[in-house]
Amino acid sequence: MPIAKFTRMDAGDAEDFRLVADLFDVSRCVTGHVDALFDQLKTLLGDPIGYRIDRFQHSLQSATRALHDGRSESYVAAALLHDIGDTLAPHNHGDISAAILRPYVDEEMHFIVAHHAVFQGYYYWHLDGRDRDRDARERYRGHPHFAATAEFCEKYDQCSFDPDYPTLPLHAFDALVRRVFARPREWAS
Repeated sequence: MPIAKFTRMDAGDAEDFRLVADLFDVSRCVTGHVDALFDQLKTLLGDPIGYRIDRFQHSLQSATRALHDGRSESYVAAALLHDIGDTLAPHNHGDISAAILRPYVDEEMHFIVAHHAVFQGYYYWHLDGRDRDRDARERYRGHPHFAATAEFCEKYDQCSFDPDYPTLPLHAFDALVRRVFARPREWAS
């Protein structure tokens, strides 16, 4: 395979960057990207951290519920991946998950994933002994995506800790996630 001549980007020329652009295979990138996302999602396996199911099963259950409700493919993919940043950034995992999804979902879904943790706090922050404000989500009241975020938490997040719920396995979402990640809405951050 040909390679660019430069060792620093500011030393590259048009020929180098055309070569790099031509070799950038989006389908290979997407395939590798989705496989890496699934590997990261699997880091949530096996550690229930006090819940009746682990966070991997929670993610599958959230996506299963969204799929059964007829939500769009990007919504279902976001439901599956909404906690993917949990092991990397437990205190701001919504930001990490939303950043990963941003090129592939609309503005509303990006907001939902980015803010789901504070909206989820409504269900338990007043009970966990950490003196957090369960109504912290109220600072977003009036935002165009407030209701959609509250609905996501109510229908797909807070209720998805049920070991008896008939949850679909990861492979059931494989093709759907690959379709969503094959259609980036934007490349720039």
